[in-house]
Amino acid sequence: MKEKINQNRRQFISKLAMGSAGVLSGSGRTTTSKHQAKRKALSDFDPPDMLDEAPDGKPLRVGLVGCGGRGNGAAVNFLDAGPNLEIVALGDLFQDQLDKSRNTLKAARGVEVADENCFVGFESYKKVLEQDLDVILLAAPPYFRPAHVKAAVDAGVHVFQEKPVAVDPVGCRIMMEATEKAKENGICMVSGTALRYGKDYIETRKRVQAGMIGDIIGAKAIRNGGALWWIERKPEWSDMEYMIRNWGNFTWLSGDHIVEQHIHHLDLINWHVGKNPVKAFGYGGRQQRRSGDQYDYFSIVYDYGKGFTALGSTRQISGTDSGRREIIVGTEGYAHCRGSIYSHDGELLWEYPYPDDDDSDPTWRVNDPFVQEHIELIAAIRTGGYINDSELQVNSTRMAIMGRMAAYTGRDITWDEILTSDMRLGPEEEEFGPVPNIPEEPPVFGSAPAPVNRYS
Repeated sequence: MKEKINQNRRQFISKLAMGSAGVLSGSGRTTTSKHQAKRKALSDFDPPDMLDEAPDGKPLRVGLVGCGGRGNGAAVNFLDAGPNLEIVALGDLFQDQLDKSRNTLKAARGVEVADENCFVGFESYKKVLEQDLDVILLAAPPYFRPAHVKAAVDAGVHVFQEKPVAVDPVGCRIMMEATEKAKENGICMVSGTALRYGKDYIETRKRVQAGMIGDIIGAKAIRNGGALWWIERKPEWSDMEYMIRNWGNFTWLSGDHIVEQHIHHLDLINWHVGKNPVKAFGYGGRQQRRSGDQYDYFSIVYDYGKGFTALGSTRQISGTDSGRREIIVGTEGYAHCRGSIYSHDGELLWEYPYPDDDDSDPTWRVNDPFVQEHIELIAAIRTGGYINDSELQVNSTRMAIMGRMAAYTGRDITWDEILTSDMRLGPEEEEFGPVPNIPEEPPVFGSAPAPVNRYS
C-alpha cells in the first residue's frame, strides 16, 4: 500500500486547500468596480461545490502518532470523513497517553487497536510507519513534526500533519524538503489549518478575490482568550518528561502560542493576500502565565511592502474578554473572513446564507472544517488525484515564527532571515533526563541582538 502514485495522472488540486490560482502565484484576481463586483458576488458565482463525505473505496489503513487531545480528535475526524477507514496503529511517548487514546477511540467510534500495533517512546513513530499503512496522522507536539513528516514521506505514506509544522527555521527547511519530495512522488499532504476548509471562509475569499472590496490594502488577525492549560510537575518526572507533558507552555516544543494557535488566523491573511510578508516588527510579553518559558501576548505588524501592512495580535490572559477578528481591508470595502462583506460606509454587500438546522438542502451547509480537511485528503487518494497544501502551511509557520522572533528580540525580523537562519530550538539529545539551558522563564524583551539561538 506504500506504492507511489503515478505523477502523470490528472492532478486533483483541492479547491479548498489551494483556492484559485491567485493563491499560488500571488496574481489572478480581477479588480472590478464596486457595483460590478457586488452584482457578481451576489448572482454570478456558482453555488459551492464541496463533498459532504469522501468517496467510498478500498479500506485505507491509518496510523496515529501523538495520542493527546488533538491526536484523538484528528483520528475521530478522519473516521468521520467517509467509509472504509481503519485506525490500525498508534504511537506516543507515554504509555498512559496511549492507553487513554485506545479507550477514547473505542468509546467514540468502536475502534480497537491490537496490542502489537501500539508503540511507546521517541522511536514510536518509526515503528508505526513500519506497519502496512496508507495514511499517517501526525499530531505530536510541533517540535517533532519535521522528523515525523520526513520519515512518512520517505516511507511513501500519505500525510495529515497538524499545525504548525515546525517551531524554528531549521525545521521549516526540513519540512520544505519533505514537501518537495512528496510532490515528486505523488504523496498527498493535508495540514491542520482547518479554516481554509470551511465553506463559509472559502465563499468569502472567492468574492474578495473577484474584487468585491477592490484592491486589498491591509488586514487584521486578532485572537484573544484565556490562559492556556498547564501541568504541575511531579517529583518523579525528569526535565524532559515534564516539558513534553507540559509542551504547550515551552517554546521549543510548541513554538509559543503565536505559532501554535495564532497560525490559524495569520494563515488566513496569507491565503487572501497570496504572498508572504517581507518583515515583521512588534512586541510581546508575559503577565500571568504560570508555567513554561513563553509569552502570553503578542502584537505584530507584518509588512508586505509598498505600504501594505497586516496586524497579527493574540493574547492568552484569563479575566479578559475573548474574541476573534479576521478582517481583510480593500480600497472599496472590507471582509470579515467568515462570511460577510461590507462597504466602507457600512453597507452589507454580501453575507453567507447559513441554512437553518432543519434545512435538507446541502448546498450552503457548512461541514465541520476539521472533518472537511480529511474528506479532501481521502478524496484525492481514492480518485487517483493529488492534493498538497504543505508549502502554504510551511510559509504560514514561518510567518508566525518571524512574529515571535520580532517580539522576543525587539528587532525588525525579515523574511530572508527566517529563510536562512540556523536557529534550531530544543535540547541536543532526545532522551529522558536533564534538559540544560532551557530555564522556565520567558525571554527578556530586547536582550538578544540576532536570531541565532533560543532567545533571539
